[in-house]
Amino acid sequence: MKITRFGVSVPDELLRKFDRIIEEKGYVNRSEAIRDMMRDFIIRHEWETGDAEVAGTITMLYNHDEADVVKELLDLQHDYLHEIISSIHVHMDEHNCLEVIIVKGKASRIKEIADRLLSLKGVKHGKLVMTGTGKELV
Repeated sequence: MKITRFGVSVPDELLRKFDRIIEEKGYVNRSEAIRDMMRDFIIRHEWETGDAEVAGTITMLYNHDEADVVKELLDLQHDYLHEIISSIHVHMDEHNCLEVIIVKGKASRIKEIADRLLSLKGVKHGKLVMTGTGKELV
């Protein structure tokens, strides 16, 4: 892979803060930290455009006793068979469950799935974590 060097002008204080953070996170140099930021920027753009194939997880904490949340969760997962790759279900206690759903597909469709799942009555907390498929990243 060809590597290109380029210069960036930044205020001293911004660079000091950046260096402090990359040291805390364990980066060996600025270049690797900047490459990671660029990858994240590209992935966010893929999600914003809505047409790119993306991947992610939808994590939900819910009370399985509330309303028909379990039935609705299962029904929704069956509605999106092509996008939902797998799910992991964990019993947190006698009432609360944690579910992690692994998804892949068009960004707009994945956001639609997450919105529908996370807005169900009984879901106490949830989050969509977005990434790419890795096909276009270097």
